This record gives sequence, structure tokens and C-alpha cells, in this order.
Amino acid sequence: MKHLLSLPALCLVMAMALPAAAQDADQVVATVNGTEITVGHMIVARATLPQQFQELPDEVLFNGILGQLVQQTLLAQSFDSDLPKRAQLSLENETRSLTAGEALEKLFAVALTDTALQDAYEARFEDAEAAQEYNASHILVETEEAALAVKEEIEGGAEFAAVAREKSTGPSGPNGGQLGWFGTGAMVPSFEAAVIALEVGEVSAPVQTQFGWHVIILNETRVQERPTLEDIRSELEEDLRSSALEARIEVLTAGAEIDQTGAEGVDPAIIKDLTLVK
Repeated sequence: MKHLLSLPALCLVMAMALPAAAQDADQVVATVNGTEITVGHMIVARATLPQQFQELPDEVLFNGILGQLVQQTLLAQSFDSDLPKRAQLSLENETRSLTAGEALEKLFAVALTDTALQDAYEARFEDAEAAQEYNASHILVETEEAALAVKEEIEGGAEFAAVAREKSTGPSGPNGGQLGWFGTGAMVPSFEAAVIALEVGEVSAPVQTQFGWHVIILNETRVQERPTLEDIRSELEEDLRSSALEARIEVLTAGAEIDQTGAEGVDPAIIKDLTLVK
């Protein structure tokens, strides 16, 4: 007597026997009066959705996008007039923009190689000297007399941070006057010059800036470490894109016939007038 397959096993065998659905952009998922809607149409439609919609479950998005494309196709098929000028111009602009975008993708694929990134990284730091950084604290008061009194108090043995918390009018006062690490160019010139002139642990004479009078102590110095390529990869990539685009536009412009004389005498405000493209 032949053994009969159980229902689950039979279903499994049938599923294994069926050909797998095509997994490519040309797979037709619907037709509307003979017009095909493909997986590719759905992929492109999803990519243009706002981020909050893209995070919806795949099944919800699939059904929603397919329904939208079917409805749009029905509406487009029902339109029996010539496209208005604004729609024609929008299509031309969109085609121009998308085509230019593809040209940029090809350009950047050539420009942003690992070798190019490494070369840009090395070029940036080729002649760069090691930068010094400073860690300092300060006490800010309104007058030179008050600053001299503060300095005298500290030289008499008072703790710098304690005096800063008590007498500094600056926002760092509650934190003991601590300014953290900073490099050259981060502070106003007179303050920076005073810091650079100090030895670690030394307290400055009163220093005047537009904020008032400062008494400064240099806590520590260090040499700023050179960032790794990964630290500044995005910055280097942006520089390479800009350079590649500028060079490409320069070449294309030099070899093109461009006549913009038609723009002469045109009122710039005309580009706000939508009635002209109805």
C-alpha cells in the first residue's frame, strides 16, 4: 500500500516544485488597461518617500505603493487633453536634473577612489606642523584693580578654582574657571598671547579683553594629534566632489556654445509669475 503524504508535506513539495518569482526590476506586478507597472517602478517610488513612510513594514509599503501607482495610472489614462505648459516644463526640468545626476554619479565614482582619498589626506597634512593645544582656567572680573587683588590672593596660597567660583563673573566661574582644551585662534588675541606665554602652572598678570580683566592659569599643554583618514573621510570626500565637479564644469563650459544674451533685460521677478506657464 502506497504511503500518502500528509497535507503539510504535500504543500511543501508543491511549493518546491513551483518556479520562484522573478526578483528583478522588470518583473510586472500589475497592468492597467495594458500599461505595465513593474517592481522597478515601485522601487523608485519608495525611494522618493519621506523617511517616516520608508520605515513602515514592507508589506504595508508594497500594497500602498502598488495601489498608488494603479490609481495614478488610471488617472493618467483618463486625462484626454494636452499636458499644460507647466507640466511639460516640469518634465523637461526633471529629465535634465535626473540625467545630470547620473553624470555626477559617474564623475564621482572616478574621483572618489581609495587612492584619491589617501592622496588628498596626505596632501592636507604634508606641510602641516604639529599644533599645540592648551588647557587653561581663568577668573574674569570687571576692573584691573580687582584682577590684581585676585592674583595677589592666589599667590598668597588660595586655590585658583575656589577663587574663580567665588569671584569670577564669567560663565566658567561655577566650574572653577575651567576653559578646557583649545587651540590657537579659539580665543581673542590678547588672551591667547597671554596663555602661550605662560609655563604650565604659572598664573598670568591681569589681561584685558572686551569682556573685562582676566587672571589666567595654564593647566596643561599637549600636541594636537593628527586625525585619521576615517576621522575626516566625509570632509575629504566633499572636497573631492567639489574639485571634480568644478573641473568637469570648466571642461564642459570651454567646449560648449553658451549664449545667455536672451536673459539680458529680463525682469528677474518674472520667475515668480506662474500665470505664464498655465
